Amino acid sequence: VNFVESGGGSVRPGGNLTLACKASGFTFEPYDIYWSRQVSGKERELVCAIGVLGGRTYFPESVKGRFTVSRDNMKNTTYLQMNNLQFEDTAVYYCSAKKPGREYWGQGIQVTVSS
Repeated sequence: VNFVESGGGSVRPGGNLTLACKASGFTFEPYDIYWSRQVSGKERELVCAIGVLGGRTYFPESVKGRFTVSRDNMKNTTYLQMNNLQFEDTAVYYCSAKKPGREYWGQGIQVTVSS
């Protein structure tokens, strides 16, 4: 089982990045998908969630209007589009897939916003 993030890196304030997370070894579709982030020394923060069919999404106020999330169940992949990135968005970003009794996590990918 693998759940692998890609697309991270460094960007200047106001820039954009798209993260992808591809699943393998398990059937992607029945899982709700979550993206979260963590800064060293701080608690992990939920960034967004997307339901099984992609129709339901959730974003906290800290990223609402700047981040969008999508999923392609045929490709076993979820995408996090991050626009107008700010210094406070710097963190390690994680994707996870969850359903009752089962969850999978990616290894995390660094996003750095710096001038």
